[in-house]
Parts: sequence; structure tokens; C-alpha cells
Amino acid sequence: MEKENSRRSFLAKSSLVGLSALSMSSVSFGRDNSTQKMTSEIESKLIVPKGKGLKITGTFLDEISHDIPHQNWGEKEWDADFAHMKAIGIDTVIMIRSGYRKFITYPSEYLLKKHNCYMPSVDLVDMYCRLAQKYGMKFYFGLYDSGKYWDTGDLTWEIEDNKYVIDEVWNKYGTKYKSFQGWYISGEISRKTKGAIGAFHSMGKQCKDVSGGLPTFISPWIDGKKAVEAAGGDLTKANSVSVQEHEKEWSEIFDGIHDVVDAVAFQDGHIDYDELDAFFTVNKRMADKYGMKCWTNAETFDRDMPIKFLPIKFDKLRMKLEAAARAGYDKGITFEFSHFMSPQSSYLQAGHLYNRYKEYFNIK
Repeated sequence: MEKENSRRSFLAKSSLVGLSALSMSSVSFGRDNSTQKMTSEIESKLIVPKGKGLKITGTFLDEISHDIPHQNWGEKEWDADFAHMKAIGIDTVIMIRSGYRKFITYPSEYLLKKHNCYMPSVDLVDMYCRLAQKYGMKFYFGLYDSGKYWDTGDLTWEIEDNKYVIDEVWNKYGTKYKSFQGWYISGEISRKTKGAIGAFHSMGKQCKDVSGGLPTFISPWIDGKKAVEAAGGDLTKANSVSVQEHEKEWSEIFDGIHDVVDAVAFQDGHIDYDELDAFFTVNKRMADKYGMKCWTNAETFDRDMPIKFLPIKFDKLRMKLEAAARAGYDKGITFEFSHFMSPQSSYLQAGHLYNRYKEYFNIK
């Protein structure tokens, strides 16, 4: 009997402790809420003028993720990400490539048979088209990358597969979704590259012909001091292209493709921050000369550290966007919102970059 009384006494005391703890947690929760409300009203005290950069209004979608971690999102997460994009003014999404080697983003009958590609679990092209339509965005389709160009240095390898992919995709999605508004010719080059002019022209022409003239664009890189192998340990290299060489070589390329490529979005991460104005001025001058739109591909990942790749420091992004604005660029896109700028990215820093961007552009 004495043991039973002791047990009851212990349980009663435990219940009181539990209730007390619950009461304390409720008080703490309330306090946390009020603190959160107070801190949400705090903004960074910027000592530079706000809003002087070119706004980011487009982003690549890198779902193949062959050199950055895959985030394993389903449609629920992607829907939320499109809402985050929309909140800061993004109106264009670009699937960076529809496939890379054997990994593909949609069930392509041609690629599954021709290259024994792996069957994707979700039709991402269909999902992106639907979400773009839901959020009032334009969707650009990125062509297939077989990997042969990277193996051989010859871009003409990419023409044959894309002959079939372009027709297949337009019939499957382009005729179905109003959000399908353009094409990204996904071969990335930096300088005069074997077969580049012919490949860009051939693929660009077919994209336009099949879709009734929808716009096309390319996103090359500048062969600057930071144009090093992603898999290597170096951050810079000794030999880099001069502004004069860059203008000469790209004028030749633009001369051969401007009738079928509507815009160029040079990647901005391969040159140093004090070189931005010189290269950007030349890029805009060349694009204007050949009747092309000049966009900037404002990389939101950092090339200045050995860990590849993490979200960029806000000031670095700010300087690049301000240089693009000074040069009179037509549009700012980024590689890439979902990994490096999204509040729900696997990188905690990405959400902070999103917040700094909103403060800088006074986006509430």
C-alpha cells in the first residue's frame, strides 16, 4: 500500500511538472513569436545606394544537377519555388538542358531508344510548363547535351540528336502549353570553338522554324582568369582573354548566328569584378551591332572559393548587377535561383541572399 501511495505521489508530481513545462513552453513560444515579429522589421543598414543594379527577371532550372547537389524536390516544392521566384519579379524560367548524357528530364522516346537513357520518374518539362503557366511565366526549353562536345571539343556532335529532340518536344509540349515561349541552345562555349557557328545556326534555325519564330538564346562564358576546370583545385589561371580578343572572336561568331539567335547572356563569373565594365561594354556593343538582345547571366554561386559551389556573397552579386545596369543590358537572368537564392534551398545561405536581394531592391 505504501508503494502504491508513493507511486501515485510520483505520478501526481510528474503531472504537475509536465503542466508546468507545458505552461513555460507556451510562454516561451509566445515570447519567440513577439521577438520574431520585432526582428522581422529589422533591415540591413546599407551604405550603398539601393536598387542601382539590373534586376534578375529570369532563372535557369538545373534539374540534371551533374555538378551541384540534387535537391530531390517534388511538385509541391517546385510549386513553392515558383512562388518565391514570382515574389521577386522573375518572369522567365529556362530549363538549362533537357538531358545530359543518359539522364533526361522527360520521357523522350528518341533518347530512351537511341542512347539507352534512364527513364525519369517525373516528366519535368510538363511540370515546368504547367507551373510557368500557373505563375504567368515564360518557359524556355534547353536542348539536349549528349556530352560528346565536352569529350571532343566539337559542337557539331550536338546537332544530330537535337534534330529529333526539337521536333519531339515541340509536338509534345510546345503545341500544348502557352507558357512554352522560347528555346535555349545549351552548348556552352567561351571562344572560337570547332563547329560552334554551324551548330548554333543549325539548331537555332530549326527551333525557330518548328515553333513559328519563337526566340532563341545562348549563354557562353568569357575566357577570363576564373575560367578554370570546375573539377580542379585552381581558382584562377595565368592566361586569359583580353577585351580586344574577346570582341574580335565574338564578333565573328555573332556575324554567323545573329539571324537565328535572338539574345546572348554571357556568364559573368569568369572575370574579376574590376573587369566587369570593360567586358560588359563590349558585349553590349557587339549585341547591338548584330541586332541581338544583350542579357547577363548573373551567377549566384561563388567562384572565388575552393568549395564548389556555394551561394555567392551578396556584394559580389550586387557589383555584377550594377555593372550590367551601367552597360545598359536588356535582361538579367541567373544560374541559378533554386540552389543558390531560394529560401527553401538545401543551402541555408541561399535564403539569406534572397533576403539581402529583397532589401536592396526594396521588395516587400
